[in-house]
Amino acid sequence: MNHLARHPRSLVLLVLTVCWGVGSRGESWIGPLPAEGSELRGMVVDATSGALLPARLYIKSLDPRPAEPAPANAGERPNQPSTWPWYFARPAAPEGSAVPYDVRRSRASSEIHTTLSAHPFVADVPPGRYLLQAECGKEYQTATAAIDVGPESQQITLRLQRWIDMNRLGWYSGETHVHRRIEDLPNIMLAEHLNVALPLTYWVTRSDTPPSRGNKNSPAVEPALIEVDPTHVIYPMNTEYEIFTVRGRRHTLGAVFAINHKSVFAKGVPPVGAIARQTHQQGGLLELDKHNWPWSMMLVPVMQVDLYELTNNHIWRAPFFFRDFGIAPPAYMEIEQDGDGLTERGWVDFTFQNYYALLNCGFRLRPTAGTASGVHPVPLGFGRVYVHLPDGFSYAAWMKGLDEGRTFVTTGPMMDVRFGDLVPGSILPDAKTGEYRLTGWIRSARRLSRIEVVSAGAVVMTIKPQNQATSSTAVETSLDAVVPVDRSTWLAVRCFEQADGGRERFAHSSPVHLDVAGAPLRPRRAEVEYLAGRVRDELQRHTGVLDEAALAEYRAALAAYQRLLTEAK
Repeated sequence: MNHLARHPRSLVLLVLTVCWGVGSRGESWIGPLPAEGSELRGMVVDATSGALLPARLYIKSLDPRPAEPAPANAGERPNQPSTWPWYFARPAAPEGSAVPYDVRRSRASSEIHTTLSAHPFVADVPPGRYLLQAECGKEYQTATAAIDVGPESQQITLRLQRWIDMNRLGWYSGETHVHRRIEDLPNIMLAEHLNVALPLTYWVTRSDTPPSRGNKNSPAVEPALIEVDPTHVIYPMNTEYEIFTVRGRRHTLGAVFAINHKSVFAKGVPPVGAIARQTHQQGGLLELDKHNWPWSMMLVPVMQVDLYELTNNHIWRAPFFFRDFGIAPPAYMEIEQDGDGLTERGWVDFTFQNYYALLNCGFRLRPTAGTASGVHPVPLGFGRVYVHLPDGFSYAAWMKGLDEGRTFVTTGPMMDVRFGDLVPGSILPDAKTGEYRLTGWIRSARRLSRIEVVSAGAVVMTIKPQNQATSSTAVETSLDAVVPVDRSTWLAVRCFEQADGGRERFAHSSPVHLDVAGAPLRPRRAEVEYLAGRVRDELQRHTGVLDEAALAEYRAALAAYQRLLTEAK
């Protein structure tokens, strides 16, 4: 079969437009295809200034090709020059850099791109028709061009239009669940416009094994900040316990992260209490990975977990994949599902509602964002957390703001909101009943479909987006509404942006906590029973597998939730 049977055509620029988050859906692919005869040369530039930009670049063949079976998961293949229908680029200048990325879960749920430094690029491609897309984090519109490439070298310029500059507005982005190589991160962070990265360099998947001997560790690192430039930094000493094996037996517990600690841990888990104390003593933070890992609801009260991934590593640019993973949502949440399991909207809603249940029970976890880029088919920072730093950037200030919840998380829209004069993360210990004025703005690259105010887990107000066009090719909604409060509660804002294929991108603010004397926040009975039930089920599953010290932690967590039943409504 002649896989290169294409007709050379002269270069024709068919379209140069902007779009948001176009994923790869339903394409079939087969192994690497050698390039013949053509060089595609180009640049990615700022549409206003013309300056070269670092960017994430997709090059996809549009020519028809017979379908052949694809492996279940090819994993990351950074050294392959091309893998049809996708092609990698390389820098055209010796001072440039490029990091190819190829991770797949299925034909549709795959992520194949190159992140490029701010230099011209070149790609070896056979003659044919191609779709090029360039992205630079969240703050630029996507540039898309379809071209015909003939037998000679061709040239193209992709122009990215910036629609918002969050650093100028005092907001700095980061991601806390990173599995990329440290040596690649400077290139990737600049291409993704990500200010802070915390790679999980210590990673263990077996119980009783300390991270100092972790089976999936990166090369040893020192607890020293790595500066890419003054506003892009890497802190390399972070640890993931992701336990699948207990005493040599397959027995999944789940994952939890310790970030920003200062020494390599010499203890394994379970039990988890000693690691929690050591992390906090070293000024680190504990982060819940996915809420539906088997052990997650035990970890929250026992470890005093700090951070909750409100956008997590199952939310991708590519189509949603994990339809049936971990703990199923309880009936009271009324989560959207179909014949294959959770929908993407259902997964997001489940993530939110589990968080709301924990907040209502008094566990004031702060939101964060993680992708596990490096393991999953998703770009670094596709879901990210922005920290408000009105006095400018430093890593110490960023971590402090993250811990205080001066944040919002996003997969698309941007926001800056207040309740009265309270910024996200604020705790008002002497709050009064009455009305709290919501002010601020939400901006997005595409039109918002809805804005919602959440109080103690319930949507108490829906705001119709104004979607007023801005000069930066985006839309904006100004917020000015009154939210009534008649007892202790927490308030947050969330919004949803319509993406391709009926999908949604979202942003969610950290909560503002209002503590009214004599009127405490009471969780719903269904919430407490759900949390307690999860721990009770795990305690039963672990009996005879975990040792007594580990089982005692489950009993302590169960007792903590059961005490809340006396207060539940």
